[in-house]
Amino acid sequence: MFENLTNTDERGQVGIGTLIVFIAMVLVAAIAAGVLINTAGSLQSQASDTGTETQQAVANQIEVVHAVAETNESGEPFEQLNLTVKKSAGSDVIDLTAVTVQYTDSNESLTLAHESVVDSTNDPYFNTTAATTDSDANSLTDTSDRVVIAINLNESVNPSALNTGDSATVEIVDQSGAKFTYGVTMPQTVSSDQTVVNV
Repeated sequence: MFENLTNTDERGQVGIGTLIVFIAMVLVAAIAAGVLINTAGSLQSQASDTGTETQQAVANQIEVVHAVAETNESGEPFEQLNLTVKKSAGSDVIDLTAVTVQYTDSNESLTLAHESVVDSTNDPYFNTTAATTDSDANSLTDTSDRVVIAINLNESVNPSALNTGDSATVEIVDQSGAKFTYGVTMPQTVSSDQTVVNV
């Protein structure tokens, strides 16, 4: 019923072989577990960053509450587009110096960057000024803040001036990637002494 081993060397060799296989399996399992843990940590970090950025892109919104086209002289064309903006409820602080404005009309499409000091030799730009006394011209920190985004339409590096019947699209993109699109439509007729029109 039981096998009698007459050679004791065979029993030792089988035990050492089994031990080597066991140690090899433990090492492979440990290496695999380390790889899986590192991968899981990396994916968790990436998912967290993606979730935060997505939340900001959805929640951070700039809204245009009023828009006018102005001219310094009577008549046409209108050489200044002023957008009064605010941040929507639930948005984080919006840094207007990091905002870009995509201006598109029937003739051109330009990306404008914030310019603190007006310099017509630079790339297309827009400026910001506080519309209320307690607002900061360069950021929107509260929903009550109002800031005017001024797009100059009479410089060679900026879009063409607006005439009656013209239309354009202004897309405002903040630092988190959130976008707000506003359509500008000039009235078909403007009186000769009118220097400001709602658009």
